[in-house]
Amino acid sequence: MPAPPPVPSAPSFGRGDRHDRGERRGRRRGSDHDGDRRDDGLVEKVIFINRSAKVVKGGRRFSFSALVVSGDKQGRVGLGLGKGGEVADSIRKGGENAKTSLISVSLAANTIPHEVYSEYGGAKVLLRPASPGTGLICGKTVRAVVESAGVRDILSKSLGSKNAANVAKATLQALLRLRTREQILRGRGLEHRIQKAS
Repeated sequence: MPAPPPVPSAPSFGRGDRHDRGERRGRRRGSDHDGDRRDDGLVEKVIFINRSAKVVKGGRRFSFSALVVSGDKQGRVGLGLGKGGEVADSIRKGGENAKTSLISVSLAANTIPHEVYSEYGGAKVLLRPASPGTGLICGKTVRAVVESAGVRDILSKSLGSKNAANVAKATLQALLRLRTREQILRGRGLEHRIQKAS
């Protein structure tokens, strides 16, 4: 007696089950775009990718926005937001915007010179200097910004809103407020103290 023919499985029409859809959604959120991309000595990190949908007559039209931080790990860092119809386009535009908005921050060796607190919108960020070997004790958003700036040892706490854009801007604003001892003495007209200390 011949074996019965195999029962064909139900077609999936390319949609997959719930688990597969969740994996694709996770990739769309930028989990595959968190790596570094070096170009002209700059390091780019994708902080967050957001997808928005516009309902039109033929269905839904999707667009993406990418928040990208760029820096040379030598005291220069910039933040950019790019928007496009594809994820790759939004990341590219965000990287270009970040490169055009590079700013210089004051660092003390591998950490920051003093404690600083900053607020932007509902986000509140506290940064504290750390001893060598401590590492980056901070969340992923703050870590991306300070690491691109060249900080290797730092203690931080993110308070208030967890919105990635506001946390990143609060961190960048905090780095801008940093001043070294030499800069403070020079601003007060006490250059002779700098020469004595050296």
